Amino acid sequence: MASSGNWIMKYSSGMAILYSPGFFVGHVWALMTDFPADGFSLPYRYSLIANSTIFFLIGQYFFRKVLLNFFSDKITATAMLLIYFGSNLYSYTAWSAEMPHNYIFTLYTLIIWFTIKWYKSYNIKHMIGLALSVGFVTLARPTELISILIPLFWNISNISTLKEKLRLLLTKYKQLIIFTLVLILIGMVQLVYWRIYSGKFIYYSYVNPGEGFEFLWPYTLKVLFSFRKGWFIYTPLMIFAVIGLIPLYINNRKYFYSIFFFFIINLWIVSSWSCWWYAQSMGQRAFVQSYALMAIPLGYFISYLVNKKILVKFVFVLLGIFFIILNLFQGWQLRNEVISGDRMTYEYYIKTFGKTKASKEDRKLLLISRFFGGGKETIDKELDFTKTTAYSNSFEKVKQTHRCDSLSYYGKSSLKMDSTIRFSPSFKAKYKDLTTEYYAWIRASVWVYPVHKISETPVSFVVTFSHKGKAYKYRTIDLTQEDLKLNEWNKISMDYLTPEVRSTEDELSAYIWNRGKKEIFFDNMEVLIFD
Repeated sequence: MASSGNWIMKYSSGMAILYSPGFFVGHVWALMTDFPADGFSLPYRYSLIANSTIFFLIGQYFFRKVLLNFFSDKITATAMLLIYFGSNLYSYTAWSAEMPHNYIFTLYTLIIWFTIKWYKSYNIKHMIGLALSVGFVTLARPTELISILIPLFWNISNISTLKEKLRLLLTKYKQLIIFTLVLILIGMVQLVYWRIYSGKFIYYSYVNPGEGFEFLWPYTLKVLFSFRKGWFIYTPLMIFAVIGLIPLYINNRKYFYSIFFFFIINLWIVSSWSCWWYAQSMGQRAFVQSYALMAIPLGYFISYLVNKKILVKFVFVLLGIFFIILNLFQGWQLRNEVISGDRMTYEYYIKTFGKTKASKEDRKLLLISRFFGGGKETIDKELDFTKTTAYSNSFEKVKQTHRCDSLSYYGKSSLKMDSTIRFSPSFKAKYKDLTTEYYAWIRASVWVYPVHKISETPVSFVVTFSHKGKAYKYRTIDLTQEDLKLNEWNKISMDYLTPEVRSTEDELSAYIWNRGKKEIFFDNMEVLIFD
């Protein structure tokens, strides 16, 4: 929610525009029938599936046209089949076509196509097509602005061609101005939306401090090789595409730098996101749209194999077939919950490899589940953990004005909170000081003694993590919602699973937040660590 009081959509508006043909067809369908015109009923679902299918077909049409500029029809067909059936592009078109990746993949094929056409003719219509494609792909996902690297470095193979490119751009400055204006006009859609609902032209909608870019410390090795979500683990076919950069460099250098720079910078950006596994997904979904470009080095790898001995070709044909079967089967495993979209481990991967079912014993090898379906987090099987007391405060040393010596649960005094004190003494500790593991359980508790109706003393018991002073995974117990007995000591307790912290320097805090004016008493606040 923005300071204006309005709810702001977290994601940019590009996908709403790309969905809109299907939405409006579904809306008209719903209005003409008895289905609810609510955006979610059956007409909308079918229309959006049809919309996504049309985008997919457009993408495949231009994908083929792009590859035919480099390869024969046979190599083009081989590369297209490998990319589709051997990568997670299949999952995001056959089963999750409404996700952004199908649409963005199509826009990438258009970017490459218009780039090729413009450099052949310098026609203004191709420059406008390129601007529209770059603009809408950026509006759909702002990091895709790096797609501009494709036309920018196209046809550059050395210093002399770089100078030629600069001279060309200077002579075509009117087209560059038009290109820029088209980008600005498309970008204004988002700026106007932010201005209307937040009061600002620029509004950062990713308000969760627990996620963000770590450009100086990217998770590149995990992104590529981890069994949780490694690109080369779950889409090993793309190793061929990366290797194909070598024959591309040798045989067609004027396209190499455009593809290479895009690949490296895209890998850096994808790897820099703190949630580097990108939640529930089949493989590294953040790379799917880049397959439109990476198919070119894959084609060069295939071309390289054509001239090799029959044994070498036979080995790689078998590998290609294996990668396709593996991809299709693992996609089936994910849809049938044999493998997990975000909790995989090496041990579980090996245990379930090739299986159609996973036992309860097998599932113990997964990373801990962080989804509780809106219910309270509760430690399961406490005996499996080592319990330590990280904090205990009986409020013996608080200020005299906030200490009550005549009432206590433990020790000689308690904490009196009223209109003069909003926050209790708090426990603070960095994640790295709590545990060396990838998670720990926290149990925070405090004893409370209400002397007024609890509805008249709004108080919350808070446990949260913070990154650079900004809170995330903020959890509270609202005492007004608890069944507390007046003039008696009541124990309040909260189990809290540590989040996937953005940094081990992130800090855990536990404290009492008093929002009322009438007095209420607290004692013996504790924080236990189950490691």
